[in-house]
Amino acid sequence: MSSIHPRAIVAPGATIADGARIGPWCQIGPDVTIGAGAELISHVVVEGRTSIGAEARLYPFCTVGMAPQDLKYKGEPTGCEIGARTQIREHVTVNRGTVTGSGITRVGEDCLLMTGVHVAHDCELGRGVVIANNVLMGGHVTIGDNAVIGGGAAIIQNARIGRVAMIGGMSGVEGDVVPFGTVLGNRARLSGINVLGLKRRGYDRAQQHAVRAAFRSLFKGFGVFAERVEALRAEHGHDPLIAELLAFIDTPSRRGLIRSATEDADEDAG
Repeated sequence: MSSIHPRAIVAPGATIADGARIGPWCQIGPDVTIGAGAELISHVVVEGRTSIGAEARLYPFCTVGMAPQDLKYKGEPTGCEIGARTQIREHVTVNRGTVTGSGITRVGEDCLLMTGVHVAHDCELGRGVVIANNVLMGGHVTIGDNAVIGGGAAIIQNARIGRVAMIGGMSGVEGDVVPFGTVLGNRARLSGINVLGLKRRGYDRAQQHAVRAAFRSLFKGFGVFAERVEALRAEHGHDPLIAELLAFIDTPSRRGLIRSATEDADEDAG
């Protein structure tokens, strides 16, 4: 049986599963679904066609499923999904999608969104993503499973962040970050691979070395980048991690890849 504090406001039509707990001064809209065992501690606002996954936990003063910050939005019935066991900390804002985008904003299972994070309309976050305090992202950002975003980073709209990538704190991310990559800086540049992330995901030393070698050949090698990509594909494209990296590079993008500062300088000189 669910527990709803008498000072919470739950609109008729909202679906509250057994075991869910709604604390005081929460406000729940009529099209909201709260999963089993989820907890809204207090002062939480959930609106729109929003679903909160089982055992998710929402902390005071966060808002989920509110209208997108997009002047083209005219009140269309778009959605928002929060995955099971995800934690949304104080003052986080997660906006619902738009009809000019996918129509839905998704945050996957087992994520942690720390205080002050903004997830804009039509963003899609995979499983196990950790986003530190005060990270800002524009609309249509995609973040792969188990990526880590450092505090105060800002991610431009339509950027893609690959699986197990790491963004350094206070970085300005203006392009795509390849899987397993680490970027850092005021205008972020690729600085290496996310070794710690690979270890935490259970990849052994041989796999780590394979990814490191692939990064060296792609981003620190000689010749034209497209030729380096094809050389890596021919020699190591059968390796699942390398294949994932190459598939990310092959996917059409509105932003282009973030590459290393030294590589940028070399290409400019050439």
